[in-house]
Amino acid sequence: MDTLTTIATTLLEQLQKPTLSFLIAGMCLAALGSKFEIPAPVYKFVVILLLLKVGMDAGISVREAELLELIVPALGATITGIAIVLLGSRTLARLRDVQEVDGLATSGLFGAVSASTLAAGMTMLDDGGVSYEGFIGALYPFMDTAALVTAIVLAKMAEARQASATVSADGTLRLAAGGSGRTFNTEIFKGILADTFRSPAISALMAGLALGILARPDAVYESFYEPIFGGLLSILMIIMGMEAWTRIAELRKVAHAYVLYGITAPLVHGALGFGVGLVAHQLTGFSAGGVVLLAVMAASSSDISGPPTLRGALPEANPSAYVGTSTGIGTPVAILSIPIWIALAEKLIGQ
Repeated sequence: MDTLTTIATTLLEQLQKPTLSFLIAGMCLAALGSKFEIPAPVYKFVVILLLLKVGMDAGISVREAELLELIVPALGATITGIAIVLLGSRTLARLRDVQEVDGLATSGLFGAVSASTLAAGMTMLDDGGVSYEGFIGALYPFMDTAALVTAIVLAKMAEARQASATVSADGTLRLAAGGSGRTFNTEIFKGILADTFRSPAISALMAGLALGILARPDAVYESFYEPIFGGLLSILMIIMGMEAWTRIAELRKVAHAYVLYGITAPLVHGALGFGVGLVAHQLTGFSAGGVVLLAVMAASSSDISGPPTLRGALPEANPSAYVGTSTGIGTPVAILSIPIWIALAEKLIGQ
């Protein structure tokens, strides 16, 4: 009974948090047939500001970290983010009734990091007197950006494959676009990668990251970006909630797949992150608290940088799939799994 009460309380708390509550408000507006609308230019402006803020926040954290201590955990976080998306591309995105772009977008969101879930993990460790490295926040962009870019690149590669017209006798894939007959090779992959980084969403994220690392944007960050962040995010969630409702019918046909993924993925991903953390612990003395938080980051799914990045870079993907699975299922499961990683760390590493 205590376990059920804990789960119910956690779900209620998630429903009341701004990210999910504004998303639900947008869905309710759409369900009631409201004519409420935010102009597209305003939406794009909001997304750019949000991603600049997220990038600067991460860049400032990286700049202030001890680089020698950061290298191994950062590499591990990057590998974890990429591995999560690759795993999703071989599982969820391959299911018969799941659109490949939706499956990749969902795995990208689950590979990225939830700031609120990470904060919850830090709070639990603080309450338990478990110490962790001060640069943990700087690991955020490594896992986050790696997962999102990997998901976007894979989705665009899938789109290129679908646009192919012929397959030569030796099995080489050729694209029909413009009748060029270009071979799907490294050159095309480089073009897709370049287009990904030139997209407004990724460009804003990377620009903010570079500014945070190389410049000193702290004053404008604290006086402008930080105060308006919550309000801008609430607007974004309303927009995405309305769009998610309009496309919810598409999700009903494959809801079972996303429910299964939303329940199991945080546990599998968290175990992957925990394993990578153990390797870092063996190599560099990475703390038990750091191992736990790396697992928490891997188990989480992005609620800030992920949705606008995917919405901007993959407009054809269904928000009902990736946002609904993440916020509705993945986030509560990830938060409920935090005690598992703490218990494992105590058992295998100690404090």
